[in-house]
Amino acid sequence: MLHAVVWFLWASNVEGQQAIIYGTISDSKNTPVEFANIAVAGFPVATKTDSVGKYTLQIPADTVLKIVVTSIGFEKQIFTVKLTSGQSILRNFKLESTAIVLPAAQVTTDVRNDPTLQALSPKLLKSLANPSSNFESLLKSTMAVVSNNELSSDYSVRGGSFDENLVYVNDVQIYRPFLIRSGQQEGLSFVNGSMVESVSFSAGGFEACYGDKLASVLDVKYRKPRRQFGGSASASLLGGDVMLEGTNKQKSFSYILGLRHKSSKYLLRSIETKGDYLPSATDLQAYLTYQINPKTEIAFLGSYNENKYLVVPSNRETEFGTVNDALRFTVYFEGQEVDRYQTGTGAFTLTHRVDSFYKIKFIASAYSTLESETFDILGQYFIDQLENDLGSSEFGDVAFNRGIGSFLQHARNSLEAQVYSFEHKGYLSSNTDKFYLQYGVRYQREYIDDRLSEWTYIDSAGFSIPNPFDNQIVLQDVIKSKNTLASDRISGYIQNTTKLGLQQNFKLNYGIRSSYWSLNKDIIFSPRFSASFAPNNFKRLLFKFATGWYYQPPFYREMRRLDGTLNTNLKAQNALHFVLGSEYTFIGLGKEFKLTAEAYYKDLNDMVPYKIDNLRLRYHGNNNSNGYAYGLDLRLNGELLPGAESWLSIGYLQSKEDINNDFYYNYYNKSGTKIIPGYTFDNVATDSVFIEPGLIPRPTDQRLTVSLFFQDYLPRNPSFKVNLSLIYGTGLPFGPPGNDRYKDVFRYPDYRRVDIGFSKVFIDEDVVKKYRYKLFNHLKHCSLSLEVLNLLQVNNTVSYLWVKDVTGRIYAIPNYLTARQLNVRLNIAF
Repeated sequence: MLHAVVWFLWASNVEGQQAIIYGTISDSKNTPVEFANIAVAGFPVATKTDSVGKYTLQIPADTVLKIVVTSIGFEKQIFTVKLTSGQSILRNFKLESTAIVLPAAQVTTDVRNDPTLQALSPKLLKSLANPSSNFESLLKSTMAVVSNNELSSDYSVRGGSFDENLVYVNDVQIYRPFLIRSGQQEGLSFVNGSMVESVSFSAGGFEACYGDKLASVLDVKYRKPRRQFGGSASASLLGGDVMLEGTNKQKSFSYILGLRHKSSKYLLRSIETKGDYLPSATDLQAYLTYQINPKTEIAFLGSYNENKYLVVPSNRETEFGTVNDALRFTVYFEGQEVDRYQTGTGAFTLTHRVDSFYKIKFIASAYSTLESETFDILGQYFIDQLENDLGSSEFGDVAFNRGIGSFLQHARNSLEAQVYSFEHKGYLSSNTDKFYLQYGVRYQREYIDDRLSEWTYIDSAGFSIPNPFDNQIVLQDVIKSKNTLASDRISGYIQNTTKLGLQQNFKLNYGIRSSYWSLNKDIIFSPRFSASFAPNNFKRLLFKFATGWYYQPPFYREMRRLDGTLNTNLKAQNALHFVLGSEYTFIGLGKEFKLTAEAYYKDLNDMVPYKIDNLRLRYHGNNNSNGYAYGLDLRLNGELLPGAESWLSIGYLQSKEDINNDFYYNYYNKSGTKIIPGYTFDNVATDSVFIEPGLIPRPTDQRLTVSLFFQDYLPRNPSFKVNLSLIYGTGLPFGPPGNDRYKDVFRYPDYRRVDIGFSKVFIDEDVVKKYRYKLFNHLKHCSLSLEVLNLLQVNNTVSYLWVKDVTGRIYAIPNYLTARQLNVRLNIAF
């Protein structure tokens, strides 16, 4: 209603001062393009083409305007115009199909027909209010992606773990640090959003050209600059970044450089553990290209990332429980934690076009990480019962003490790893675009040196009271190990994409990949198939299907058991994927929307069970689990206002597993009451019952997720913008400390988070304007944003600390994530 009133006032003011542009929009084959969007940059003026591609647009007269023409699957076109009052002009447009950059080749196709990949707009990252500043924040509100930690770039896809996601940047596989166990320790993820040109994401059923993982693929392409010089910069209370790009005069050499710095000190002030936090992360990246001749190009991708985390905790106070049983947990700390993570990635790429239809590529890459984690943290805690009588003057104060104790956490962990690889890829297409053949061969060498020394000492009732007979002190969670691992991997794939039908509206992709690992001598074969179909008489509807048998050979983390030893005979986890989906484009409320629906099923075999402690995945190290995951994902997206895309995603998931030889006993006393230590008075067992847990929820079994991203601006002044992101997810499974997965039957509280951002655009490249100060005329963009993080001040739980009182009662003390914070961000581009 507000938009309607403002639009009416604006239209009334300009009546009699308008001009008209009309015409037809078609594709390269002169086929009319329906639902193409024609908008005026900087003005609330837009229209759509009809079923035969025709449009009519009224625009303000006597003003220099930029007209923007866009349509899903086509390149954007922009032209400048200035018309006098009452003038009408004819302007026809011929749109070129989007060029999706596949590995080492460009294949002209319609992105709507890709059955597995979803295209994301990297520009949205600059307007998204998020505390991590990582590129992966853009994924967390999209379909099929789940993350319950705003401090981390880790994410789960359709029941998979963090380790089941593939990430590529310009065809180079990206790795992440091994030792990070919490979001506070995490710095910057690899992907630099300022350098990104395109993003494709698959939540399952992806093609054979992508590697051996079970859950998803994030395929990122860094930009190849086309102008001689340019750049961007941003600064906020959480850090900043600078990007420079350019080419030489001959356009044979191009460069794009990115420098980022992040400090979460301001953000960590809002968590309950108080102290001196000194987190710092710095990342330097470069992507260089040189055109040797018209057929040959060489490129280099390099990155160095250093992340430091220092904390000296002082105290913590957490209130938990219920109104009738309110408790307070107070801790006083001594000691400190010092962590450091240094990673480097370098890759050279040589691309050569043999002829018009055949292209080859060679990639040599290296990855190195040096990580250390050291801490000695002593905590002395008090568990107090709070007064719960609403009529008492002491309501909320401590009524009595339920227990005291202390804990000491110690670690001296270090890890060094190198991964070297050499890869050859080939791409063969036909002159009629009837097929597109791809193949690849890859050799990889790995070296890992891991030193683990960590333990926890808890001195409270029932834990570590010295034994009166031998005076021993018992430590918990003891891991002492030294592991060195060197191995080789060989993998390859071949796949073909073909189009069928008179209008080539039926698309098939089929292929197979295989790999061999020298450590366990395991050879695997992974066939994959996908198809999409757009009915001839209903082009707004697309059906798609994908299936395949996916394998994930173990990397170092899966091989390491809970006690730190390695299982070098571990086999590849595998899953049979089925994905059935559709996309429907329609007009509603005068706007174009797209509804995407995907149903999926995964049959999981030879899985390696694991437990999640914050961000740390602790694997059992054995292929002793089988299970399944199935669900439904829905996504509705569109532009409620021109140039402001919004979307709503809803997902349902169920994922369970059955661990082999998993059992326990329930014990009963003479009265037939089940014995629960700390809760039953008579703990003398007279009977027992053998229990096999069977299917239990997997650690990522989040049943319902809802995410919303909404953008808006003032119709009369589009430079004032607002964006809102909302994420809701039902609780994940968790359980008490220990190795038994069947005890993980509790659920975290639901995750709820709302972030909102307000921005003012001072300079917009799409608006033709001259400024008094010449410096501003050299800027393409300038905006200032105010972000309110965790708008609703929700205490989201990320993990639990387990303690006992003198009665033996066990308490799970919640560890909360960040509270409400404000952030200010300045963005410029030149």
